[in-house]
This record gives sequence, structure tokens and C-alpha cells, in this order.
Amino acid sequence: MTKLYKPEGYASVSAYIMVDGAQKLIDFLLATFDARVTRRFDNPDGTLKHGEVQIDDTIVMLADGGEGYPAFPVWLHVYVPDVDAAYQKALAAGGESVQEPKKDDPDRRAGVKDPTGNTWWIATQVG
Repeated sequence: MTKLYKPEGYASVSAYIMVDGAQKLIDFLLATFDARVTRRFDNPDGTLKHGEVQIDDTIVMLADGGEGYPAFPVWLHVYVPDVDAAYQKALAAGGESVQEPKKDDPDRRAGVKDPTGNTWWIATQVG
């Protein structure tokens, strides 16, 4: 029997996001992308030591920044079935518009900054 080298269903590469206010980011992801929390380990002070959420077929890892592991903003790109609906959900979840949905290359794409400062590029391939 071959021993698995990674959890079943995980890709070989996962984004890992360090933020100030990890719970705010989790709430944003749940509301915007219908994500689900798959793992969560809290520090004694209530901050997030390590968390994982699944967005469609992808695991995104995150934690609260701290000494030695500072929070810093990143950009991420997510394909969704309906970019316009996801964009509206993101705004309703506290996101700030970076770009309204518009056709770019073969994609219709929008940009939203989440409540912790990361920019999410949301797209649907439209041909």
C-alpha cells in the first residue's frame, strides 16, 4: 500500500494567507465563495494559528499574522460560475470594489479587496 504524501483532495500547491483578523477573512470567504472551513486551530489568545477553507476544488490556508509571521496583502484569482453574482456577494460581505465586472481576454473579471486587505480577482470564462 502506498502512503499518501498529502491529504486526500488537496492540490500540490496551496495559497497561504497571513492576515490581521483571520475570522473576518473566513467570514468573507464563506459569504462570497460559499467556502467551507475544513480545518481550524486557534491560539490560546483566540487568534487563528492555522485554518483552511475550501473554495470549490481548492484549499486556501490562512492564519493571523504575528511576531515573525507578519500579515501582508496578496492577490488571488478565483474562477466562479457567475462573476457578477460573486462580485455582488463580495461587496455585501464587506469587500471594496477594485474593478467592476468587465470582459478581459476570454474572461469576464472583477476585483474586490477583502476586509483584511487582500485583492481577489473573480472571473468567469465567457469565450
